Amino acid sequence: MRAKLTYLFLAFFILMSCSKKEVLYEPTKKINPYISYEEGLKAFKENDFFFASKKFSEAELNFEEPIAAAKAAIMASYSLYGINFYQEAEESLNRFLTTYPGNKNTVYAHYLLAIIYYEQIEDEKKDLEPLLKARKQINFFIKKYPNNDYAIDLKFKNDLIQNQLSAKELYIAKYYISVKKWVPAINRLKIIVDEYSKTVFIEEALHRLVEIHYHLGLEEEAKKYASILGYNYNSSKWFEQSYKVFNKDYKFIKKKQAKEKKNIFKRVIDKIR
Repeated sequence: MRAKLTYLFLAFFILMSCSKKEVLYEPTKKINPYISYEEGLKAFKENDFFFASKKFSEAELNFEEPIAAAKAAIMASYSLYGINFYQEAEESLNRFLTTYPGNKNTVYAHYLLAIIYYEQIEDEKKDLEPLLKARKQINFFIKKYPNNDYAIDLKFKNDLIQNQLSAKELYIAKYYISVKKWVPAINRLKIIVDEYSKTVFIEEALHRLVEIHYHLGLEEEAKKYASILGYNYNSSKWFEQSYKVFNKDYKFIKKKQAKEKKNIFKRVIDKIR
């Protein structure tokens, strides 16, 4: 019994000795969010966007005022966009919109989302998803904030997106033409006529419809599309090509006349000299 008490006493003494020398728990030092924000802003101005995003996120977590936290959050999102971390920036912006729905920077957050989708658009041979996401976000912004200054920029980008979508349809249609799948080719070309008539690809789409229908022996349909092309774009090269489908002996007189005018102009210049 005596030996047992001696053992317990020694164990208690060792434990107390350790507790005096070692700190078992030390509270984390409180981070000053204003210092973190200033560090982030300094890095941001120096184009060190990766470090800036970390500091802004740190500031957001430690700000007690919602307005200050929201400002840090949008700055962190833009910093991620600045280094082309598109997915992370998109996630950050969506979190911002959910966390701070009433903040004044929600307008900019929606605009930046549209820009992120737009900048991921590649040529007509690539993935269609960024095009569709960009169009959806841009249309949302223009409808919700029609008088905002950002809407002017997005309207211009929307026109470019329409052209890109039209180019995509034409690219697919040409593939179907190359493998002689006429029905899907016609369907793709009709999408351009019906949905993208204001794009630069409408003239070629109409001409291809003339060619296909004429090839299939559907002359009335071919003439219908040729008349649309002639009425709206009778001075274009595609109208000349369509005209040649029905008139095999047609010669491009305009080019000849232009050449003659050029020669006359040259002769006049020579006389003046």
